[in-house]
Formats: sequence, C-alpha cells, structure tokens
Amino acid sequence: MNFGRTYTKMPKTTQKSSTGRIRAFLPGLVAIFFTLLPPASGAAAESTIIFFGDSLTAGYGLTNPAAESYPALIHERIRAAGLAWRVVNAGLSGETTAGGLRRLDWTLRTPPDLFVLALGANDGLRGISPSLMRANLEEMIDRVRRRRPDARIVLAGMQMPPELGPEHAAAFARVFPEVASKTGATLIPFLLEGVGGVAELNQGDRIHPNPAGHAMMADTVWKILRPLL
Repeated sequence: MNFGRTYTKMPKTTQKSSTGRIRAFLPGLVAIFFTLLPPASGAAAESTIIFFGDSLTAGYGLTNPAAESYPALIHERIRAAGLAWRVVNAGLSGETTAGGLRRLDWTLRTPPDLFVLALGANDGLRGISPSLMRANLEEMIDRVRRRRPDARIVLAGMQMPPELGPEHAAAFARVFPEVASKTGATLIPFLLEGVGGVAELNQGDRIHPNPAGHAMMADTVWKILRPLL
C-alpha cells in the first residue's frame, strides 16, 4: 500500500559492544527516517504522531518497512477510523537512549502532538547501566514537554532475555514503569508482548519481528494509542 512516503537517509553509526555474544544480537546498523503521510483525500493532517525508536520501530529486516512496520500498520488503522493524524516513523536501527537524546532536537523540528518513545532495547543488550538509561529516558520526555507542553507522551516498555542475566533483566524491566510513573507518560507495558521469544513471529535472528510479529505489535500499541487520539 502506498502511503505517499518521503525518505531521508540518515548517517550510519558504528557502536561496539563489550562481548561477541552481545554483538550477535546487533545487526548491521541501517538508518532510515520516513514519514507516513495522511491519505490523499485532500484533508489536511491536524495532528502528528512521532514514533521515536530503534530497529523495532524502523522495521529492520522487513521487505517493505513503510507498509509492514508497526507504525505503518497504526497509520492504516488511523486512516480506517477516519482520524486526522499523520504518522512519522523516526526509528533508527542500532539506536540507544543516549543516541536518541542526541538526535531528539532534530526530530522535534516536526512538532508532535503525540510522541511514542520506544528506546532502550539496545541499552539492555549492550549491558548499559539501567540508571543511565533511566536518566536518558527522563531527559527525552522532559525535552519533549519543554518543546511541546501539550503533547501526549507514550513510553514503550521492553524486557531482556533472561540469559543475559536475571539481575540485569530485572533492573532493566523496572525502569520503564518507574519512568512512566515519575513523568506521567502513558505506559505500554511491553512492546513485544506475545512476540518476544516466539520463533514464528520473528526473523531468523530471533530478535527482530517479521511481518506477523509487527502486526501483533500494532495490536499492542493500538490498544494504548486509540483512547489518546
């Protein structure tokens, strides 16, 4: 399906992980920023949603991310509901919360009315301190609010595979509900609910969802977003 999309390539980045095992979780970085525009009906978009995330948001490994990624599927549902919103997919593969903080001001050149923050997975896989991740998430939310005081903010929670260490996984998982509680952001408890660890819903790397996995992610996200639109 054609969304009238506009592509802008972003610079590739290189980041090293501490162990070969962690590197196995991280594919080559592919950076694409694309905008999903409203349907060609002549009606102007009244409001903007920005999905600000990593490869899960960018649709890494999909044949057509502009049609198959979960933000694209959310856009389809918005059009079907006749709502006057446009969707901006600001997913960047390989992104950490620190990287997100660095590029946030550039992204906010497009003022959001609803901002979905879906970063942190790469922090967890690379063993970055949960306290540092927490500080970065809180600063990003604060910065969005300073720029757009009336914007609604949604924080997508993540979890780590238990084989990365139970203490690390537990400390990581606690960050998202605690940040949401502190900042007043609306929480998606787990972006990969029903998808993480399910072989038939993921690509061969067992990390990135396939089209069916993205469809389930869209279901999870839509339940939270629909009342906010």
